[in-house]
Amino acid sequence: MKKLLILAYDYPPYVSVGAIRPYNWQRYLKEYGVEPIVITRQWANHYGNNLDYISASETRDVIEEKNDLGITYRTPYRPNLSNRLLLKYGESRFKLIRKIISGFYEFVQYIFPIGPKSELYSFARKYLKENKVDAIIATGDPFVLFSYANKLGKEFNIPWFADYRDPWSQNFSSKKGFFQRKLDLILERKIVKSSAKIITVDKLFELKIQKIFPEKKILIQPNGFDEDEMKKVVSITQNADILTFSFIGTIYRWHPIEQLLKDFSTFQLNNPNSQFRLKFYGINCPEKIEHLLIDHFPNLKNHVHIYPKLPNGELLMELAADHVLILFNYYNFTGTKIYDYLGLKRKIIMCYKNSTEANVLKDRYYFHSIETDILPQIDIINETNSGIIVQNSIHLIEIIGELYNEFQTNKCIACESNGIEKYSRKIQVQNLAQLVKNLK
Repeated sequence: MKKLLILAYDYPPYVSVGAIRPYNWQRYLKEYGVEPIVITRQWANHYGNNLDYISASETRDVIEEKNDLGITYRTPYRPNLSNRLLLKYGESRFKLIRKIISGFYEFVQYIFPIGPKSELYSFARKYLKENKVDAIIATGDPFVLFSYANKLGKEFNIPWFADYRDPWSQNFSSKKGFFQRKLDLILERKIVKSSAKIITVDKLFELKIQKIFPEKKILIQPNGFDEDEMKKVVSITQNADILTFSFIGTIYRWHPIEQLLKDFSTFQLNNPNSQFRLKFYGINCPEKIEHLLIDHFPNLKNHVHIYPKLPNGELLMELAADHVLILFNYYNFTGTKIYDYLGLKRKIIMCYKNSTEANVLKDRYYFHSIETDILPQIDIINETNSGIIVQNSIHLIEIIGELYNEFQTNKCIACESNGIEKYSRKIQVQNLAQLVKNLK
């Protein structure tokens, strides 16, 4: 059986969409004839928010976990000075000092194995001195894992795969400045050119990466929904008490969140006796939502509920009891949220296709360097008959009313989706296994 060493920084129990991808590799690879060995970091999940990303591990020893699926090695995590200052004093203090320290590690970690992430490299190197593998795959970000895979591949003569969950130097959602982007581009070209395969999740990302590596073939292996996890929640019925609209995950600057709240507020003001819930799970900006409610939409105070990050299995159980799943327009790329929405078989409403307010935010904050007319979310929703493409605010208010009436009549919201099976993560893992087995 071929062996694949997986370098994955995000990994359960840490709650992130990036953790789910390598976790499913490990879950299914053996089924397709490849033995996975995962090297990750220890995660504590003390805070239930972004501070977990920089929280120290409880032990300084490597933890080995063996089961029928494979082996996982969890390396210790020691926050650098910048992270320790943040944990102790909060976001508002020592900003400049923290920025300088973080910038130092961001650059030097590509030259020397130092910094909080270097434990993965040190242990992987130790492991490979004593064990043989057929390939290495690094999933980024953080993209320093590509550097680790490159160095390990050269030292031990092992082919390695670069798995892009997002673009590196061309990441439009990054707040990095011009100099940092140029440095990232230099590092990306130098490091990734040695990879045996380049893999990414999305057609737009393929086009962006292809511009940097025109001579290489970029393979698309989309994210998807967790087939086994969905089987666990298939028997959960929608709650019959109150109509719920739910959103999970990150809210980006180009997402028209204020417009969404305004439209729900308008519906509520027009229907003051209406009962519904607007639920936000694990969002990155709960304070922003709370301020908007206080300052602009006090009538929604009792309708909006904000929840912390939940492990994926628990989150799916919560969502399975909800009725309508909100998806913001990602325009030219797909994102990951839509796949779990598909697997849950709950009505999707995508906001917005052509909203004036959303277009202003798009022009200001949504950036990518590829001219393309692909609209994958819309294509998927139309292909699977899984939801509604909301045009603008007027349309959304109409849709909320229609869904409210449907719920009042039936105590549930119908979703007549079909053909979603091909978006299972298990199918994508089969494709990855084949890549490994095809290596000479």
